[in-house]
Amino acid sequence: METRVAVISIIVENNEAVEQLNALLHEYGQIIIGRMGIPYRQRDINIISIAVDGPQDVIAALSGKIGALEGVSAKTAYSNVVSND
Repeated sequence: METRVAVISIIVENNEAVEQLNALLHEYGQIIIGRMGIPYRQRDINIISIAVDGPQDVIAALSGKIGALEGVSAKTAYSNVVSND
């Protein structure tokens, strides 16, 4: 199976979506390498960066589901490194 490394950048503007976001991240936990969250209290938002390693379609599905949450935006940057696991 072909896998890629990517980073999903997330901005949470609606704190009510955090529970749904955490449920999604738990569901896709097998591809998550690491996570960094920064609460930006001055703007009342949260900035989250998720490093992942998995099939491109699975990464895209996770990013799409995150971006579909109300008040949450997500963008994904893919590395050019492809592995066949």
